[in-house]
Amino acid sequence: MRSTHDMGGDPEAGPIDRSQHQLDDWEILADALNQVAGVKGIKRTDETRRAREEMDSKAYLSLSYYERWIASLETILVEKGFMTREEIDRKVAELEEKWGEP
Repeated sequence: MRSTHDMGGDPEAGPIDRSQHQLDDWEILADALNQVAGVKGIKRTDETRRAREEMDSKAYLSLSYYERWIASLETILVEKGFMTREEIDRKVAELEEKWGEP
């Protein structure tokens, strides 16, 4: 049985959008955070893959590519004790108040 993330070759998954597009600033930052976390030894590629594969199906399908990266990095940071979900939620609320909701 396939997991939600395993869409390769599934005709119901639809075509892959291969068009080039300009990344939003937050997507560039998401990539940078991911790279820094790897270089600093905070996470490994297999850990981020596992975090995405274990993501709730509804959440996985509702998130964009880089939103999944951020969600999996958050999972790893919490699992390893770098931050708590409450700390992350508090900071998100603080940033939304300062800059508005994304």
